[in-house]
Amino acid sequence: MATLKQIRRRIASTRSTQKITRAMKLVAAAKLRRAQMNMERAKPYAARIRDVIFDLAGHTERESHPLLAVREEKKALLVVITSDRGLCGAFNSNIVRRAERYLRDREGGHEEVSLALLGRKGRDYFRRRAYPIRREYMEVLSAPSLERASEIGREVTAEFVDGGLDAVYVVYNEFKSAVAQQVVVERLLPIVPESDWALAGGGAGGADFEYEPSRRAILDSVLPLYVNVRLYFAVLESLAAEMGARMTAMENATANAGELIRVLTLQYNKARQAAITKEMLEIVGGAEAMR
Repeated sequence: MATLKQIRRRIASTRSTQKITRAMKLVAAAKLRRAQMNMERAKPYAARIRDVIFDLAGHTERESHPLLAVREEKKALLVVITSDRGLCGAFNSNIVRRAERYLRDREGGHEEVSLALLGRKGRDYFRRRAYPIRREYMEVLSAPSLERASEIGREVTAEFVDGGLDAVYVVYNEFKSAVAQQVVVERLLPIVPESDWALAGGGAGGADFEYEPSRRAILDSVLPLYVNVRLYFAVLESLAAEMGARMTAMENATANAGELIRVLTLQYNKARQAAITKEMLEIVGGAEAMR
């Protein structure tokens, strides 16, 4: 049985841990609000550029631009977005499990599938396993920016245009709420207009326009920008999901620490009462012996 000193030490260490988890929860909550604000600011721009791209693509032959060309997916790249830090529950494990499932399911469909890893947790996980890693990017979610996302997007786009890749997919945690995230796999390249948008009136069925200087020049400018914006928005979604997962994990850890302190305090009081009772019995026994 643990001594009173050992129990007191465990209570003190658990209280210190509880203070840390409570502080981490507050920090995550503040960062979550900031990430949500950034998402809300970027969402109208991302939605508008999506509509422009799909309208242009709907009036353009797919073979007329390399980023629109759909070809057999022999060589594919999976962009995996994880966090650089832990203590965020199942945030990272859900992503790497989904990425591994994609690799297993597409093993016969692709001749080669390589990985582009955004985040230290994903890099550490896949480095220990026999998966081909093409690129690694660290500290992306720690300081998200359109410039950083554009740098990654340009590298991926260049490989796709040169024929080194036939398709690019991105797997990340989509932010639903502070307590709910959903892992999704989306096609990044080639750019394919979504069927629901086309059915709603977009694409070739809508009105066409005259383009200045030319439709191809506009596509050359806007299509890479669309890839960069989509990648940047995925990073923002992942950051918000990470902060939500960390806030939930730290809240649960704080509650668990409180429950452990309650149990230890009860155990301490019982041990202390037992020690007092034993001392009283010894005193009474000694007094009886002196009579």
